[in-house]
Amino acid sequence: MVAAGAHRAGPLKQQNKAHKGGKHHGTAQRRAGGRVAVKALPHRRRRDLSRVDRRHQALQLRRKRKEEVLAEKRSLGSRDGPPHLVVAVPLHSRAAAHDALRLLQSQDSVIVHMDEGKAGSFAVLCPRLKQRWRFVTAQAGDLHAVMDLAKVADSLLFILDPVDGWDSTGEHCLSCLFAQGLPSYAVAVPGGTDLPPKKRIDAKKKLTKAMEKWFPEVKLFPLNTEQESSVLLRHLATQKQRHLAFRDRRAHLLAYAAEFVPSQESDQVGTLKVSGFVRGQTLNVNSLVHIVGHGDFQMSQVDAPPDPLSLNPRVVKGKKSQDMDEDSANGTDEMEEDVKILMKADTSKQESLQSEVVPDPMEGEQTWPTEEELQEAEASQKENKRVVKVPKGTSKYQAAWIVDDGEEGSEEGDDDDDDDDFGDDMMEEAVSQGESSEEEEELAEEECETMTMSECMRDDQYDEKMEEDEQMLEKYKQERMDEMFPDEVDTPRDVPARVRFQKYRGLKSFRTSPWDPKENLPRDYARIYQFQDFSRTRKHLFRQIEKEETEGASVGWYVTLHVCNVPVSVMESFKEGKPLVLFSLLPHEQKMSVLNFLVRRHPSNSDPVKAKEELIFHCGFRRFRASPLFSQHTSADKHKLERFLRLDTALVVTVYAPITFPPASVLVFKQRNNGMQDLIATGSLLSVDPDRIIIKRLVLSGHPFKIYTKSAVVRYMFFNREDVMWFKPVELRTKWGRRGHIKEPLGTHGHMKCHFDGQLKSQDTVLLNLYKRVYPKWTYDPYVPEPVSWVRSESALPVHEVEME
Repeated sequence: MVAAGAHRAGPLKQQNKAHKGGKHHGTAQRRAGGRVAVKALPHRRRRDLSRVDRRHQALQLRRKRKEEVLAEKRSLGSRDGPPHLVVAVPLHSRAAAHDALRLLQSQDSVIVHMDEGKAGSFAVLCPRLKQRWRFVTAQAGDLHAVMDLAKVADSLLFILDPVDGWDSTGEHCLSCLFAQGLPSYAVAVPGGTDLPPKKRIDAKKKLTKAMEKWFPEVKLFPLNTEQESSVLLRHLATQKQRHLAFRDRRAHLLAYAAEFVPSQESDQVGTLKVSGFVRGQTLNVNSLVHIVGHGDFQMSQVDAPPDPLSLNPRVVKGKKSQDMDEDSANGTDEMEEDVKILMKADTSKQESLQSEVVPDPMEGEQTWPTEEELQEAEASQKENKRVVKVPKGTSKYQAAWIVDDGEEGSEEGDDDDDDDDFGDDMMEEAVSQGESSEEEEELAEEECETMTMSECMRDDQYDEKMEEDEQMLEKYKQERMDEMFPDEVDTPRDVPARVRFQKYRGLKSFRTSPWDPKENLPRDYARIYQFQDFSRTRKHLFRQIEKEETEGASVGWYVTLHVCNVPVSVMESFKEGKPLVLFSLLPHEQKMSVLNFLVRRHPSNSDPVKAKEELIFHCGFRRFRASPLFSQHTSADKHKLERFLRLDTALVVTVYAPITFPPASVLVFKQRNNGMQDLIATGSLLSVDPDRIIIKRLVLSGHPFKIYTKSAVVRYMFFNREDVMWFKPVELRTKWGRRGHIKEPLGTHGHMKCHFDGQLKSQDTVLLNLYKRVYPKWTYDPYVPEPVSWVRSESALPVHEVEME
């Protein structure tokens, strides 16, 4: 029975057809017999998971990550892993680093092993907690030592002054460490107990507020009692470890002991036996090792001596425990009968030290030609009897085959001439400013003389300082002129423009016009290596590191590496107290190529830095000197050269250097005449790409002499008729956005009639762009001098002030 008022479907009700999946879908399923493609299975499973299953899967992933983090914490400093390496960095000259480290040694439940000959270096063993630490002190003024130790440290312990926190030396050190990449760190403040309670509280508040600049949300650990030192140790052991990508994918080692065995041929070169704990990855004897600051070397053997910092040392009969501790603390007095040889290098599998390709000048030359080839050559000569000489830069054949040394010299000479012309233009501009600037300079010189007399400085020292000031002033002028008139040069009057700019070409569009990256390469490109697909090679190597197991010394083992053909200066540096840090190299990382760094100017330095100046680079675990090129960072296939390192934008720095697989941090320093090094830029490794095209642009300018509707007579761009005809195919532009071309020359003195897409203004300027590809200079030098300590330079200031008084 139907209720009253209910709707009834009438005879005209719409009947929709049932949805069918299609004939082919069911047929394919029947043919497959229930089999499903392997690639489609994960996607289907992921799509078919219910809400509860997805939540359960996410829970499993979180639990797996948590277990990995806990396993990493437990292995670090345990019996099976390497000791927890803590580098103490005092950031103030008054920071009581020795008192803080003495508190860490004075606990009752720990065993302390002192390193002989190394001040501030010791090991702490805690059998009750099954943990072991190794503490190394680095002075903030020794920049290379601090950065080398930070590359391998598990934790950094920054020690502050209770009143001022850090000084200028500590701030410079922090800038470098943050740019390089920080591992896990803690901040301790020893001392301050001699202050009154109220001032102590105010000083702590002031220090906490000042720390927000460098260490936001970081707890300050007071370090005045043994209880506070145990709290700090517990924090160092349980805090989350921060990873540095460039070291986690490579085996690395900080030398605990070292011994030098000179070779039979010379006392200056020999085998260096370096003992230490393997960290990061498994160390293979057939790979190369890089000693930071000294170069790349091969290994001949890996030994396994007894662990000097063992939590459960073996007791040898007839020896007292004290003697055993002394022997284990000294890495060179190990028992010979307990040393085991883990592996020896296999010459067939060992990596080569060859870093450059040796170009063969006869490569590509054929042998004695056959009779058929001779007949073909005679026939071609009969067809082409006349030989035409054309200027350089016009014939593709000449451009592809001329490889004289003179061409390379002219290439560098052209660059130098461009810079000289640019400098002459700026000098003329400076002279044309009038007599007011000369009077100001004279006044400045008079003031300098007055200061010289009052400070009682020697004339020769003051003159040296004035020479540096004049050079810096000249660079400031060049940088300012380049910003006001980018890439503009004056056409020389003594040399025809078609000869002076014969290596340049015009482009219809800088963005879309083609440029062959293999065209007219310099001789240095025959010495470098290039990947067919760099990103693919990098992914393949990293995938092997993560999945495949490498034979060799595992992480946590105490080993002795026999490094071959090492200069004796490495051992002398180690005896002086410098850290000895070794990194294993991935395949191809000893070979030279073209590296591109993406950097940005550091705000602490604003001095002008010109292209091709010698700079110091810290790239990952390497440091070297080179003269780079600067170019714009764009997504195009061509990149415009920059003459100076800009302050307001990120630039790409290009150098010849050994291959390094990114990610890797980059720090750029500039060395002063007094030996100090200033941090001028920071960034990261962008790519290893010799095909990156860097284009140098020159802009020739002319002035409209007579203006018609859409045409004008332009002068001062060229000074003879032949130059106008030579550059006639190149497109013109103006500063106010007009485009045009040269129609015909007028007269014999360089006047030309030009046609534009609109009427010119009388104050507009006509420009002609010329382009040339440039390459960096081969000035790579792996040996970087030690910088002058900031501490010594600042301590010398009060002495100078006393002399002035």
